[in-house]
Amino acid sequence: MDVRVEERKLERGLCGLYCDALRLVIVDNRLLDHQKLCTLCHELVHARHHDPGCGIIGAKAERRTRRETALWLVDPVEYATAECLYDGDSYLIACELGVTVQVIDDYRQILSDSLRSCDGVALHVGTME
Repeated sequence: MDVRVEERKLERGLCGLYCDALRLVIVDNRLLDHQKLCTLCHELVHARHHDPGCGIIGAKAERRTRRETALWLVDPVEYATAECLYDGDSYLIACELGVTVQVIDDYRQILSDSLRSCDGVALHVGTME
């Protein structure tokens, strides 16, 4: 992927941004390392899809990007272990996995959506004889 990445001070409340015309990702240089990692991954997903920015298309792209970022950064086995270890505490799980609470929340939403899509589907578990 031919994308340039820079760190610089961004305006308050903005962790990162992606400009498709310049193929440029900018990450706020004041973020903590785990925040930089999550922001960089998030913006690289935007870059992979050549996302244009805001608006209705932007909202759909943002949902997709958050989903793909969570799937990229969260290992299912490590998540399950941390979930048990910290009794579901989002902050402690995020610390353990080296990601932001937002990424954990997005991952949980993916799990919830997956379970919801299985509702009403009868599963048959049998033995082979």
